[in-house]
This record gives sequence, C-alpha cells and structure tokens, in this order.
Amino acid sequence: MELEGKEYPKLLVRPVVVITTISERGIPNAAPFSANSLVSFEPPLYGFSCSPAHDTWKNIRENGEFVVNIAGKDLGELMHVLETDYPYEDNEIEHAGLREENAKAVNPPRIKEAIAWIECKLEKYVELGDHIWITGRALAAGVKDGFWKEEGVLDVEKARPLCHIAREFFVEDMKEKKYKRA
Repeated sequence: MELEGKEYPKLLVRPVVVITTISERGIPNAAPFSANSLVSFEPPLYGFSCSPAHDTWKNIRENGEFVVNIAGKDLGELMHVLETDYPYEDNEIEHAGLREENAKAVNPPRIKEAIAWIECKLEKYVELGDHIWITGRALAAGVKDGFWKEEGVLDVEKARPLCHIAREFFVEDMKEKKYKRA
C-alpha cells in the first residue's frame, strides 16, 4: 500500500504525553500530544509540536513553562476528553476526572495519574509547517513509584506507556527487548 507523503505519521508509533500549562490567571490546561521527542541530552531538552491556535501554545507564550506528563495505558480512555476543544481557561484535568499535583520546578501542575513527568522551562520555539516546535529545558523529572528499573530505565511492562498511531488508533502493551551494543 502506498501512502501520500503527508500520511507518513501513520507509519510511526509515537509516545503520548499530556502537556499541562497554566494561563496568566493560574487556570490549568491539559492536552495530549504525540509529535514529541527528546531533543538533547546536554543541555537536557525536550520538544513537541503544537498548533499555533492551541491554548497550550498561548499559555507557554504567556509564562514560559509546561509539564510533560507521560501517559500510561490507563489514560487511554481519557484522550477524547483531553483533546476536546473546551473554552479557554476551562480545566481539562477536571473534565477528565484526573488529579493535579504540584510540580517541583515550575508553576503548571503535574497529573497525578501520569506514569512519569518532565517539568520544563521554554528554551526556544520555531514555526515549522503548520505547527510550532516548542523546545523546553528539563528542570526536573520523575517516575511514579514502581515504574523504575534498577538499571535506571522506565519499566515498560509495568508502566505500559500509551503510544499513538493515527486518529483514534493507539498502541498498548509493547514488550521490551534488550539488544547488545555492537
């Protein structure tokens, strides 16, 4: 089967994160994203792609902070709630029945039900195509108890991170495999 070039994302399995931000008045916002990635180890940078019309981008422009909440399988059923286009400053975390938790290094809250999180300060952004690529410096990060292996890596089988393919299609229960380095 041949795809048009713009359909290439259907070939990629991408981790789902929920970005939390706050408005100037301190009202939380939460939205799922799957176009995201580690950008740099040193300095520790993380990036994601966001529509310029999105409340997430508006809030980051206003206060320069965000939290990346790594979604596990348990949050899968809530993606349709979190991606709903609610009015500005309508708290999606509450709509989804999730709980806020204070972040350590930034003002936006973490989502308590997330399996892991990265607290970021805006480093830079660039307009690319019809989106904004937002890069943040990781100031703090953590993993929920029970999801960390002794080797210092996420225990994928316990954490069961949620990944996105396209539209309403997601991937659950990926198996970990260790390969020796050449």
